[in-house]
Amino acid sequence: MLLQTRNFTAPSCFTPTTKTNTKISTHPSNSISFRNTKCSVTVSTQLEQSKTENKIKKPFPAEVSRTIMDLARTGTLSTLTQQGYPLGVGVRFVVDSQDGNPFFYFNHNAIPTTNNNIDTPSSLHVKFLQSGLRTPQCTLQGTLTNPQDPALIKRLVSLWKKRFGEEVNQDFMYFIAVDRVLHLDDFQEDGVWFTSLDYKNAQPDPLREFAENLVAEINTNNMEDITRFCNVYVDLDFQVTEAKVIWVDRLGLDMRLFSPNNGLFEVRIPFPREVTDEKGAKSTFNCMSQLAWEVERNFHPLDFEKVTELKHIKS
Repeated sequence: MLLQTRNFTAPSCFTPTTKTNTKISTHPSNSISFRNTKCSVTVSTQLEQSKTENKIKKPFPAEVSRTIMDLARTGTLSTLTQQGYPLGVGVRFVVDSQDGNPFFYFNHNAIPTTNNNIDTPSSLHVKFLQSGLRTPQCTLQGTLTNPQDPALIKRLVSLWKKRFGEEVNQDFMYFIAVDRVLHLDDFQEDGVWFTSLDYKNAQPDPLREFAENLVAEINTNNMEDITRFCNVYVDLDFQVTEAKVIWVDRLGLDMRLFSPNNGLFEVRIPFPREVTDEKGAKSTFNCMSQLAWEVERNFHPLDFEKVTELKHIKS
């Protein structure tokens, strides 16, 4: 399925900036005149119903962390050296899909710890850049150890070969048994701690494999729709000159908005209902675009009469 596209003038730029912690509402763009009239989802019966049907407007931190771990390939592994000093090194990893534990493959001399890497308190810090504007990240704390279960070893060896195209020596296989996780939505944001059980039970977002390409497609071909989203789906009280989608997930869109007089803001625009695949995401975006277009133009469907005369065809 293709996204509906319209002609537009692309915004000049969107330079990465530290996010302002102020929460805001809507936004108009260069191509559309700013209106003080507040248009919201209440104008649509469909979207109004979604407000009660879908209480959760964004994924939980544990879900986002599982998504980050699934998309990223590298992170910083930190342990204690034999002298008791913390040491952080860059590592490649894969994630066990069953419990989310990260798995590593490296020579035992690469990470000099107090007891040769066996049952060592450790952490793994992983981050993932979204649209060059936001960097969600998570830190997994736990114990660095060797896998012992033959079924687990076989599964991890297969995962490593699939991701990196390399065979591994089982003697140099390690993983972190996660105890707890710290999640941050971006740099200088407040962190959220959650348990290993929350992390294990969470699932990566179903749109993760194509979210980056979908965001790029929207930002390239649908800037007029993005502006219209801000006018209709967000409650604004000031003019916005630029907008950009940061990320898309099963529950909605994250966007950055810029106002010359007010600065840079981030806003969450939820979908009317949860989506589970690329086709569903594009279809939902197109439907929301059409609805926003109709709302902006105060469009009302014409009255019509149903046809009542049918001619029966004899066989």
